[in-house]
Amino acid sequence: MPLLTKPETFDLFARHISPAKAAFFQSAGIDFVMGRREGPFIWDLDGATRLINCHCNGGVYNLGHRHPALVQTLIDSLQTLDIGNHHLVSAPRAALAARLAELTGLPYTVFAVGGGEAIDLAIKVARGATGRLKIISASGGYHGHTGYALHTGDEKYFSPFGPRMPGFVQVPFGDAGALASALDGDTAALILETVPATLGMPIPPPGYLAQARMLCDQRGALLILDEIQAGLGRTGRLWACQHFDVQPDILVIGKGLSGGLYPMAATCMSVRCEAVFHADPFIHISTFGGAEVACPLALQVLDLSSDPAFLQHVRARAAQFAEGFVELRARHPQVLVRLRQLGLMMGVEMAHPACGPLWSKAAYDQGFLSVYAYNDTRVAQFLPPLIIDHALADELLERVDAALGQVAGMLTG
Repeated sequence: MPLLTKPETFDLFARHISPAKAAFFQSAGIDFVMGRREGPFIWDLDGATRLINCHCNGGVYNLGHRHPALVQTLIDSLQTLDIGNHHLVSAPRAALAARLAELTGLPYTVFAVGGGEAIDLAIKVARGATGRLKIISASGGYHGHTGYALHTGDEKYFSPFGPRMPGFVQVPFGDAGALASALDGDTAALILETVPATLGMPIPPPGYLAQARMLCDQRGALLILDEIQAGLGRTGRLWACQHFDVQPDILVIGKGLSGGLYPMAATCMSVRCEAVFHADPFIHISTFGGAEVACPLALQVLDLSSDPAFLQHVRARAAQFAEGFVELRARHPQVLVRLRQLGLMMGVEMAHPACGPLWSKAAYDQGFLSVYAYNDTRVAQFLPPLIIDHALADELLERVDAALGQVAGMLTG
């Protein structure tokens, strides 16, 4: 592939991919094109700018960019494996599914290429297993841009393409009363992100997820938890739902399962759910889902992410950021409201809806990548790689301090 300059890249991107996206970044003064990437860092194509990646593509880079052990595992896998054939019995998929069963407590897995596909399958399975149509999701939540997943989200995501599909209902996240009113005998499933990232990382109120589990059990509905972002150690436990002692009927995993190197997502499910496939085991096929060449890579991601020492490291860095943001709150009371936090799944809550977009620009100027929560622009998503060490976390807190000061100046300027 010929090497392009940054201006050439922007020109081709605008002409052949998205002129609006290219124009947006250029007008915002974030004319960044990913070049070199390694560990917690990404560099501009011209090498002039280095950023600490605190967006991590929603958790794709939990283990950093191009983790050396994962790169080597993929290289080794390529010597003998390829995509495979989803119609056939597969040893690499079987091994990966068995490990997921051990770690999730859910005995069956169907693999997908990405999170939206995995969510679509979860909804299909819930409807098939219950014989019901209704799917309840949280207002402001987000589960993907594909078919059924699109209609679990807010109107702005699907309205340009038509009305909401029949059967999809939303309730406020964290409101157990609203959930109890909506979840009835016609409900196939309740689908929730354990911590809704696009809503700005609100932490579930005490007892909320347990109440959701109880209501589903009482009314014969299934509980689907989307841990595409919150899973794989992001919160200091392997799965975020472990903090709340709640076991879903279906757990959806993605993003970080890829190691940032090869697409991989998974819909893990109970015995009741898997029975949907007994009459016709070919009723759902994903050509590239669970690509055999990626299965050893995903296995290693699971091993790294579930290691007790690694999870303790995540909790230690989380405590470091919690302490640092207390000091930052005292320094920037006019801007910073609080840190929403479960482990290293963090949302920087600020005082005004304009703060999130201003933060994204200020963060870039101060040397780290962080974007605002699209469904609550007061909040910035703050997702450093889980491999971040103490010294880099301290440096990052200094950069956050400068970014908050810049946001305050832009608000009053």
